[in-house]
Amino acid sequence: MTTLANRYDFILVFDVTNGNPNGDPDTGNLPRLDPETNHGLVSDVSLKRKVRNYVELAREGQDGYHIYVQEGAILNEKHRLAYKALRPDDPKVEKDKSLNPKDDAEAVRLRDFMCKNFFDVRTFGAVMSTGINAGQVKGPVQLTFASSVEPIVPVEISITRMAATNEAEKKQKAEGSDASDRIDNRTMGRKHIVPYGLYVAHGFVSAKFAERTGFSEADLDLLFEALATMFEHDRSAARGEMTTRKLIAFKHDNALGNAPAGRLFDLVRIGRSIDGEFREIDERLDNLPPARKFSDYAVIIDRENLPAGVEIIEKL
Repeated sequence: MTTLANRYDFILVFDVTNGNPNGDPDTGNLPRLDPETNHGLVSDVSLKRKVRNYVELAREGQDGYHIYVQEGAILNEKHRLAYKALRPDDPKVEKDKSLNPKDDAEAVRLRDFMCKNFFDVRTFGAVMSTGINAGQVKGPVQLTFASSVEPIVPVEISITRMAATNEAEKKQKAEGSDASDRIDNRTMGRKHIVPYGLYVAHGFVSAKFAERTGFSEADLDLLFEALATMFEHDRSAARGEMTTRKLIAFKHDNALGNAPAGRLFDLVRIGRSIDGEFREIDERLDNLPPARKFSDYAVIIDRENLPAGVEIIEKL
């Protein structure tokens, strides 16, 4: 595979309609919020999970594209695979609950095995020093929390389940003293949704760290493919409609980069689209209804002030 030679920074813009993009377990699964601004949040962990799920679907069973962090997986057993490859004749490898590298050279080979075989290890990095010690890897790809462009107002919706779980519950419902009691005996629940929210996350790809993990040009293409289409394969009643709307990458002409990422991100502005005209969101917008679709917004890129040595690539 071709080694990654260029630094990249990118902006991911996605939206949600009538769904919960990332519930907070500390607040009863309400959509995550910045408490000071009421802007919605989606954690980097949530976004990485969707990338992993897409890669697992798109490259299922292919060598080099296994996923390290899977639901229900025992991570130490994945570390054991590296020891088995390096010590095929060592009987301790099969059963010991604690394994450590013999020396620094073996530690490097263990990390290299994990990077070569697991896409998410060589992409995002991993801490693999739990019991069966395969070391630590700092990944070349990092993501920020996504934040909504405007404050969101989560809505709580009550729902009912008419079916019974078991015979006893069915009998209790049937023996209600009157019709109102039977209705009240239905199982009640709640859903939390965001009617509409447009979210922005930033990402960073280090060519220098890519050299250490083996993250390649092909891996970068797969990452961008996943970011562009990952919500299409993550449908659920809880998520509502989620869609990647924009994926804008800044390609530097060398490994260290030509400009700070913050300066590049400032070149992309998101505002309201009012009668076809761009309006800054921080302006006073009197009598403006809340946004309910992506076309209520406009995304513009200031190409004239693009620093030398940086190329803009619009993936979406």
